Amino acid sequence: MSIATEPETLGELIADCALIPSSLVTETPAVPPQAARPWTVDDACQAQVAEYDAYI
Repeated sequence: MSIATEPETLGELIADCALIPSSLVTETPAVPPQAARPWTVDDACQAQVAEYDAYI
């Protein structure tokens, strides 16, 4: 009996993933991708870095 171990390299991880039976692989993602909301800076966020230039 072999003991399952965590892969230690990217190559080992890829090899492990290649062993996943195709019957377990879905054709479509379980959660459909969603568009990211636009990034905005509010006053509270701006206040956190307002004096940042003084440190440079």
